Amino acid sequence: MVLERPIAGLPHKGKVLLALQAHSDDIPLFGAGTVAKLIEEGYTGYLVRATNDDMGDAPGLGTPGSIGEDVLGNERDNAELARVLGCKRTFDLNYNNHRMGDVSLNEVIGRLIFIIRLVKADTVVCWDPWAHDEENPDHYTLARAVEAACWMAGRAHDFPEHFAAGLEAKTVGDKYYFARRPEVTRVVDITRQIDKKVDANRANVAKGPAGHSGSRLRTELAKRNQRLPLLGDDDLTADRNYIKEFVLTRSRELGKQYGVEYAEAFHYIPAGASGADRDSRIDDYIRQHAVPLKK
Repeated sequence: MVLERPIAGLPHKGKVLLALQAHSDDIPLFGAGTVAKLIEEGYTGYLVRATNDDMGDAPGLGTPGSIGEDVLGNERDNAELARVLGCKRTFDLNYNNHRMGDVSLNEVIGRLIFIIRLVKADTVVCWDPWAHDEENPDHYTLARAVEAACWMAGRAHDFPEHFAAGLEAKTVGDKYYFARRPEVTRVVDITRQIDKKVDANRANVAKGPAGHSGSRLRTELAKRNQRLPLLGDDDLTADRNYIKEFVLTRSRELGKQYGVEYAEAFHYIPAGASGADRDSRIDDYIRQHAVPLKK
């Protein structure tokens, strides 16, 4: 297990990060701090959302709303999430919520290969295709498609029509896979990015467990002539403190285990560890032993 700490400067400048989620609250809950950290360290970030969240909660109500309200509310939330994290743009695949089990896996793989080649992705953050205890078909369908697309995008004989459109083969290097019960091989210190993780969760008004729950609770208590000091004296403070106290418990407890304030856990797969057409040890050997040709 590796503890990934903050790195000064822009060590990842020129690299591209693709953050992929099935729903608008996946990255905020499991990977927002890491996405923010990598972008702060130089990555250009893109956000992919696989579903349109059409079975989420209506904006701000906490109860099922009409499909139109759900789709529009979550679309707005997702756009705000991208802004908070510093992503360059979003891609919405618009599959129906909780129905990705009906979708052709090869179709999803093909769409993701196109996006990987289009943005020239070096790194992905997504659900773990090998995770335990995953019940949601959107999560594991997207995860399986991502795993395959990361490899196939680098192969010249897969979807050759992309090359006629001006794209090039591009193999994804390292992968940060999150899960409900992950096989943890990397823990990322997100203490410096915790405010962005809070804001990412606050952006999920329509779907996530956070959103504006703090301010709604504050209003509810006021009607009963009660208050919680934790929620402060204004709605913004209430939302942010509610998220830190109740939504980010997992990040806080994981951080304590590794001597930092907040952290996120991943099944991390480094570049060349799997799916490579050539053993990465060969490239390592070339770097160490190659000599110039004699003229």
